[in-house]
Amino acid sequence: MSEELKLTILKKLDSEGSIEDTTAAFKGVSEEVVLGALKSLESQEKVAYVTLTTEFWTIEAEGKDQLENGSYEARIFEAVPAGSQGIAIKDLEAKFGKVAKLGQGKCLANKWVKKDGDSLVRIADSIVDQVKAGLETVHATGTHPSKDTIKDLKRRKLIKANKTVSYAVSKGAQFSTELKKQATDLTMEMMQSGAWKSAEFKKFNFKSLGVNPNGGKLHPLMKVREEFRQVFFETGFEEMPTNNFVESSFWNFDALFVPQQHAARDLQDTFYLKDPAVASSLPDFWETVKDVHEKGGYGSIGYRYPWSEDEAKRLVLRTHTTAVSAHMLNKLAQGPYRPAKYFSIDRVYRNETVDATHLAEFHQVEGVIADKNMSLGSLIAFLDMFFKKMGMSDLRFKPTYNPYTEPSMEIFSYHEGLGKWLELGNSG
Repeated sequence: MSEELKLTILKKLDSEGSIEDTTAAFKGVSEEVVLGALKSLESQEKVAYVTLTTEFWTIEAEGKDQLENGSYEARIFEAVPAGSQGIAIKDLEAKFGKVAKLGQGKCLANKWVKKDGDSLVRIADSIVDQVKAGLETVHATGTHPSKDTIKDLKRRKLIKANKTVSYAVSKGAQFSTELKKQATDLTMEMMQSGAWKSAEFKKFNFKSLGVNPNGGKLHPLMKVREEFRQVFFETGFEEMPTNNFVESSFWNFDALFVPQQHAARDLQDTFYLKDPAVASSLPDFWETVKDVHEKGGYGSIGYRYPWSEDEAKRLVLRTHTTAVSAHMLNKLAQGPYRPAKYFSIDRVYRNETVDATHLAEFHQVEGVIADKNMSLGSLIAFLDMFFKKMGMSDLRFKPTYNPYTEPSMEIFSYHEGLGKWLELGNSG
């Protein structure tokens, strides 16, 4: 239908020069279909068109009643007999129902009748039913020459405004009666065959509205991350700044008492930076850390090896966010004593062989509680509460070794679906 209509429009323009009104020219064809054809032809510059809007009035159901039987006020006037006796208002209401009240008000306003006690008495000898006359004109012509009449009929909800849309069409700059299919995309096949050289491409319509994209959604990883964050916030934790992805080996390992010959510091486990390769300096207390490594202290005998400052300065992509915790605890120790709860959730990096269960980059969830009189029982109680908030209640704790906590525990939870115990994390 669309292609046939386009050809019909072009042929009519070719023979007549223009189309003054598409509604008259293409009877029985909806204006939506006509507009679609015109837009397509306009995009090829074969035609130009302007929109013609015509307003007309139609008679509503109440108006049709008054067109056929006369206005309410005319009916009431005719029901009032001539002479001084008139008619009782209650008799009018019994005869006309709700029409009686509406018609009575208009009759009184027009001074056709007057009240005499409980009755209505005629004042005028005869009347002209202007409402019915106005409706007859609207019915015959779709409008009325008097704006006041239209306004009154509309106010009384006897008529309703309607619009018809049609189009006046003229020839475009590239007018012809031939329809050639336009290409919408430059394809690989067209490039290879050279067909693009002779192809006629459809112009872009930069004013058209595109398809509304679906709203953005959180990545599943970010959803889980937010769940963890809310649990930490509910339990009074502060979030640590974790935007320092590069750390010196001092903060990443040495400050956490990981010995410099530990396997975790090998190239096959850690990403070391090439440029810059080393940190410019170490914190003021580096010699205290060195002494603990070499000689021990605070109840430890140390590792008893020659600690290297150069090794401590080597820059790495942090292998855990515990390096951030070390920074925060050091900062906390600089001021007067206060209890603190810190947490972080961010990326860490390991030189892992990538497989189904390992990536070179992953997220670590970490929490630190600093306070006096804390015990292993305090830690277990907190972990039990924390994981219950995450929906995991069946927990087990297993002793383990960490260089930076003593005592230390691994945390396990039973997975009903897999039917086995899974490690959730480490603690101490």
